[in-house]
Amino acid sequence: MLLQMLLQAAEQSGAGLAVLGAGIGAGLAAIGAGLGIGRIGGSAMEGIARQPEAAGRIQTAMLIIAALIEAVALFAAVICLLISFKL
Repeated sequence: MLLQMLLQAAEQSGAGLAVLGAGIGAGLAAIGAGLGIGRIGGSAMEGIARQPEAAGRIQTAMLIIAALIEAVALFAAVICLLISFKL
């Protein structure tokens, strides 16, 4: 089924492949952001468990880094949308 969809997209002009690539790019950006934030959260919890007196500093750093990761993922999704709508 996936192969049929890919072949149909390839039969059309280059627009179909660009939209397909934009969709795959947006999906990869979302997956990467999810993995990154999950890893940050896990590492922060481990750090707080090992050194509870530094919990405030660890949480602050974790939130800043998570916000930066979300910003990059949003930027990637917007770029992918622009690519798909430009056609």
